[in-house]
Amino acid sequence: METTEKPVQNNKKKRSQSDKIGRLKYNQQLLKQTLAEVEEVKLMLRTIFAGLKDSFNFEQSLIERAACKDEIDREILQLLFEAGSLGLLPKDLAVKLERFKITRHQVSRRIQRMNRRLVKEFGEQIAEQRGWHWAITSFAVDAWSKTKDEMASHVGSTYL
Repeated sequence: METTEKPVQNNKKKRSQSDKIGRLKYNQQLLKQTLAEVEEVKLMLRTIFAGLKDSFNFEQSLIERAACKDEIDREILQLLFEAGSLGLLPKDLAVKLERFKITRHQVSRRIQRMNRRLVKEFGEQIAEQRGWHWAITSFAVDAWSKTKDEMASHVGSTYL
């Protein structure tokens, strides 16, 4: 008596999730999950950074990297720093940035964008409005002055 033993369970290979819903949709789901996790990590870093903000030394290069997107933004900050606490009108900034063909409205929008970026990263603004004028904040002045002091001390030490 010959009996062919057949397994009770079917050992068929199960379909993967990408086969069930489609490879493109599956990859999109993975991408969304990954981006959500990255945002959570960024939020944790911002929280940790906010706690350590008092002991952290901000440098001009760090602030520029976080706030500025291009050369025009850097020029705006430099002009605001040179203007001091009185600040400058957007139309005066636009005149000084004539080679970039930028209007006074674009100057204000760029400063607001830089402020948003810096608030998102460090919780501080880089420029504030004083009446109609834009002036650099004390936070940014501290960073710029530290950089200038360091450069002066490096120059002095190389010649001694």
